[in-house]
Amino acid sequence: MGELVDFFVRSRNFILFVLLEVLCFYFIINTSNYWGATYFNTSNRYAAQVLAWSNAANQYANLRQVNADLALENQRLNARLTQLLQSKPAAPAEYQADSAFADRFKFVVAKVVNNTTQFANNYITIDKGTDDGIRPGMGVISPTGVVGKVKICNRRFSVITSILHSEYLVSSQLVKAREIGTAKWDGVDPHLIKLNDISLTKPVSKGDSVVTSDRNSTFPPGILVGRVRTIGVQPNRVFHDLTLDLATNFSSLSFVYVVENRLQAEQDQLEKQVETEK
Repeated sequence: MGELVDFFVRSRNFILFVLLEVLCFYFIINTSNYWGATYFNTSNRYAAQVLAWSNAANQYANLRQVNADLALENQRLNARLTQLLQSKPAAPAEYQADSAFADRFKFVVAKVVNNTTQFANNYITIDKGTDDGIRPGMGVISPTGVVGKVKICNRRFSVITSILHSEYLVSSQLVKAREIGTAKWDGVDPHLIKLNDISLTKPVSKGDSVVTSDRNSTFPPGILVGRVRTIGVQPNRVFHDLTLDLATNFSSLSFVYVVENRLQAEQDQLEKQVETEK
């Protein structure tokens, strides 16, 4: 306490000077319209800037919750869009999809907790497991495109075989040519993927979209796989050599959607029955 008193005693002249300056400043502002308006505008400008910085800091701190909310909204929109597309497929006018068939895909949002892209066979771990209805074989997509397929699960986590895997294949279709092929990663660049088995007789151009076909039960048809980047010819073969820009950026993957095909078990059971009767 004594040191504080000594400080004020030693600094009494400076403190008196500051107080008089503040008093003078107060009288100038209150007795002059010009300086009063100037002070008001300046203080408002700086106050607005400080408020903007404060809001920006708060928004940044809330980004995690905002991203989670957006992921939930995308989940709902994905489910609705898929239902509408399946109820009105590109088919003859007299065809009408069964309501159960049109509503067979269900989406569960999950957060990525681990992800690799540097290996020949890459995997992704998410924070949802069997307690959330996840099971092996389910497809996984991102807000922009295909991600992979669930490999194993426990109660709270699941491991996904990434599309960046040397043995993983995705039945895919060129949108314009309507030709079905197989998307497969060549193990080189995590931003590129190959599209195989597209006949040279089919016209292909750069920028064409490639989506999941309707001949697999893992993904809803129409999910973007990528866009054609380069077009070549496979040596001694009758197929295009197509390289695609992957739709999903795996280096910044945060949230994914696990796709449940509610009718997949029925389809698989029937197809296996046919195989055993051959």
